[in-house]
Amino acid sequence: MKRLAFSVLFALAFLPLAIHAQSKRAVTPDDLFAIKDIPEVRISPDGSRIAYTVVSIDRAKNNYTSSIWLAPTRGGDPVELTSAGFSDSSPRWSPDGAKIAFASDREGKLGIWVIEVTTRQMRMVTPWARSNRFLSKAGESLCWSPDGKQIAFVAAEKGEPESTDPRVITRDQYKSRTSFSDNLHSHIFIASVDDGTVRQLTKGTYDEHSICWNPRSDEIAFLSNHEPDPDARLNYDIFTVKVSTGAVSRLTNTPGVEFSPVWSPDGAFIAYTSTHRNITTIDSVAEDTHVWIIGRRGGTGIEASGRLDRRCSSPQWSPDGRFLYFLAGDHGKTLIYRAAQDGSPARRVFDAFCQVSSLSVGADLLAFTRTDDGSPSEVWLARVDSGQARRLTSINQALVDGWKLSRPETIHYESFDGMPIEGWLMRPVDFDPAKKYPMLLSIHGGPHGMYGYGFSHVNQVYAAHGYAVLYLNPRGSSGYGQKFSDGCVNNWGGADYKDLMKGVDYAISTNAWIDRARLGVVGGSYGGFMTNWIITQTDQFKAAVSIASVSNLISFYGTSLYQDLIHAEFNGFPWDNYEALWKYSPIHYVKSVTTPTMFIHGEQDNDVHITQAEEMYMGLKRRNIESVFVRYPREGHGNREPLHRLDQMERILKWFDRHLGA
Repeated sequence: MKRLAFSVLFALAFLPLAIHAQSKRAVTPDDLFAIKDIPEVRISPDGSRIAYTVVSIDRAKNNYTSSIWLAPTRGGDPVELTSAGFSDSSPRWSPDGAKIAFASDREGKLGIWVIEVTTRQMRMVTPWARSNRFLSKAGESLCWSPDGKQIAFVAAEKGEPESTDPRVITRDQYKSRTSFSDNLHSHIFIASVDDGTVRQLTKGTYDEHSICWNPRSDEIAFLSNHEPDPDARLNYDIFTVKVSTGAVSRLTNTPGVEFSPVWSPDGAFIAYTSTHRNITTIDSVAEDTHVWIIGRRGGTGIEASGRLDRRCSSPQWSPDGRFLYFLAGDHGKTLIYRAAQDGSPARRVFDAFCQVSSLSVGADLLAFTRTDDGSPSEVWLARVDSGQARRLTSINQALVDGWKLSRPETIHYESFDGMPIEGWLMRPVDFDPAKKYPMLLSIHGGPHGMYGYGFSHVNQVYAAHGYAVLYLNPRGSSGYGQKFSDGCVNNWGGADYKDLMKGVDYAISTNAWIDRARLGVVGGSYGGFMTNWIITQTDQFKAAVSIASVSNLISFYGTSLYQDLIHAEFNGFPWDNYEALWKYSPIHYVKSVTTPTMFIHGEQDNDVHITQAEEMYMGLKRRNIESVFVRYPREGHGNREPLHRLDQMERILKWFDRHLGA
């Protein structure tokens, strides 16, 4: 009887856990509308609070809203500082911590606003006109002067309206990402915080951006491309402009590209990231950026990141100026590193199986957003001395608590030539080892992107629908050093393709539950290129989905916003390199395709023009290969409208269900 009573009590004790486990549900495409994002965090000058932006989806309006929140760093609940229903973003603390400047559309047009943190009184300082011209990896566009009297911002200079009937084109970069360029130059302006008076600091035929005040509030560092033809060659250098006179000085004159200039707290140095190769591209760059420091008047730079063979970004000084903090990708993780001015080796100060973004540095705290394979974005804090971190927000926790998630397994294997490759395999939700399951190979974009320890709603939807999901970092991916990142240059569809196929074979050989007869492949952008390439090289996959894909490197050159990708990846122009570009074009081998394929593309995609999908689709259709072409109006390179994103997920599931039978 005692044993029976104990057994009953034991079972009752765990009954809530069992009920909770049963109440969990699979992730659905509709969860898209519940997941929130945190694109940016900023720690207050005294380190007591974090300002961050929360982005939500308004399903009824089929768009996004964002508001600014505050969270105390030493305990307490976050509060919403600005009301929902608008697009409030880019929170910037005043030097005394009493105000926050931000961007908002709350009067029907974009403007720069200031809100008193204590009283929540807000006012618009000035309207904010922006150009639609594409600026590659442009950095800071809104910042307070250290004396708190002015706000500097990057805005479009007024110009004469251009004729559109006919539209006369005279330049290389005549497109923006989803339309024709307005051809307005971006320049630096400053606004008085007290009365909103605006003064234009820079003028001319060049674009200026990525701004940072010096500590004395009398000079601003910025980036600009002063090549004879900036459209023909990306080459940002660092410049400064005197606030009182508008006099411009050049600090760097390198063959590579500088990014993200940040002035040291004492005004003696500027930190930045940089490449060094003579030819680069405005899109996916093969060369890893490293962190550098130069004196306030230029001169020879010091490589602060030292021998760290990783792609670095987001440099920020500690408030005392002793250290530089920055982010770097490493084996699927994005981590926080610290460097000193003395050239000593950079070291990790925060390491976890996650991906960090939007770093903000305080005196003794690091604020950042992070995601991992079990959680969408949240705000975290870490101490600079210990690296110990704790989560500050829980905007997605209720969702996570209610989901049945598939936890990816990290896999490592050797490719055809012995090169070690890393990847991840997700099992279907409610996995039963006695059953056979179909598998989807998902391929990242770039080609120099990086998969890893970040939450993927789409992959969780696939797993919830009964699919195994395999995603890999073939050579060409970042996060494994420069040699690995260069692994697909001049060789798209070569070693990178073999790395992927070896990964598929490895996953099948080590997991008997994967059904070799039911394999699918899906990818977007460069992943779409590789999907097109795969279906021309093998009939191993029974269905494919190719999203925003490249099919013809010859015609891609003349239609893409970033034709210089061909210069950087294939060393030249199509008329000088036709044979190689045709060799690596999937359309060249379209007669070999037998795989049913769905092509998905935005009708206003100027990154990869929709004609790339049209060529591949017609090649399959005229050969009577089952194919369908889904065109999304108003969309660019990847769907942005929430209802389009939902529709895409549901169509992909139906396509794979029909051909693979999950």
